[in-house]
Amino acid sequence: MSEPATPAVPAAPPGQPRKAAAAAWIGSALEYYDFFIYGSAAALIFPKVFFDASDPATATLLSLATFGVAYAARPVGALFLGHFGDRVGRKKIMVFTLILMGVSTFLIGCLPTRAQVGTLAPVLLVLCRVLQGISAAGEQASAGSMTLEHAPPGRRGFFTSFTLGGTQGGQLLATLVFLLVAQLPEDQLLAWGWRVPFWLSIAVAVVGYVIRRRLDETPAFARQAASEGVVRLPLVVLMREHWRDVLRVVAGALIASVSTIFTVWALAYATSDAVGMSRSSMLWVGALANLVALAAIPLWATLSDRVGRRPVYLIGAVGSAVTMFLYLWAISTGSYPLILLLGVVSFGVVYSAANGVWPSFYGEMFTTRVRLSGVAIGTQIGFAVAGFAVTFAAEIAGPDGTGWSAVALFTAALCVPPVIAAITARETHTVPTEHLGEEAARTAARREPVTTTT
Repeated sequence: MSEPATPAVPAAPPGQPRKAAAAAWIGSALEYYDFFIYGSAAALIFPKVFFDASDPATATLLSLATFGVAYAARPVGALFLGHFGDRVGRKKIMVFTLILMGVSTFLIGCLPTRAQVGTLAPVLLVLCRVLQGISAAGEQASAGSMTLEHAPPGRRGFFTSFTLGGTQGGQLLATLVFLLVAQLPEDQLLAWGWRVPFWLSIAVAVVGYVIRRRLDETPAFARQAASEGVVRLPLVVLMREHWRDVLRVVAGALIASVSTIFTVWALAYATSDAVGMSRSSMLWVGALANLVALAAIPLWATLSDRVGRRPVYLIGAVGSAVTMFLYLWAISTGSYPLILLLGVVSFGVVYSAANGVWPSFYGEMFTTRVRLSGVAIGTQIGFAVAGFAVTFAAEIAGPDGTGWSAVALFTAALCVPPVIAAITARETHTVPTEHLGEEAARTAARREPVTTTT
């Protein structure tokens, strides 16, 4: 006996796909501005402000560890925000994550230093960083689900890429702000200058709130809630029907290690005494690489709408393993033109292939009822490992911090699981939105019915 056909998802109202993409781009840019200014500060400022400056190597290692703390908090945030995102909708989670990020980042700019309150200072820093991690856990998953479910047929890759385009835009904005404050004399920079980028997060929260409050809920979620009801326990359904896809997303999310090594460890290495590059020159490498990424991400995503998610994602994963090795080698030579060229190629172009495609690639693995949970939980577990990749890299580089080749090999090894995940995943770029994830769900439904609320 044949199963009843799944009703087609009604088309989004005119202008909503673009509105959703704009809200995802701007909101992610504002949110990840907050997230990435922490990375720059962790590499350049916090070792001298929150930790024992008399032992620079240990201070840097501890500071980079606080960068990874947010990634450890993200799986917990994903469980919470993914659950409610699949029960109350994508829009409410997008608003909540933005407010939480803005407040926690502003508070970092208000913290007392180690010289003022001793060990309480790094404790408060870690607490604020945990709140940042919880916020980030739901940001990309909710924004990606929102744009995917609003996107017209055949263009899901393009529209969902705006989520990651916004992330790169936020990183670019954060880099430019730090370029300005880095011009301050050392004493002023350490006394108050570093706080200014964090204080600006209040404006981030206000602007983001206004933008996202005006966005409609997605037709796919509205149809799901009206026709079948929302899932009472999304995590249970997710693990029963999509556990293989969750594992693929966890493995795929390790590709973010390329970003964290590039933006944090490589910055700390290049500005160390071993290499001697200036803060400003290296921040410009990041700024230009992100500028190129803003153009490359939608182009790669558009290509994925034509040829598929897997081949484009594989270009990014395999290519990043190679080009990161070249980029770290360039830093070791101290040649700024070479560093700039390979930085733009590795991060701006090659990494963008995987970075621009994963929101659609991962989101298309799941049905509407558990999409936000699946993407949030899968990515945040993988991102947790990627966040601490910076700390591991600092250890691998040795006591003098010059073992760049070992760090390059470590980064390449972390690109292997994403390659395996892509090879074993289904190609979904031509599957209608209402049928995404049905194969896994249909298999599980034959064994046990799903409990829902109406």
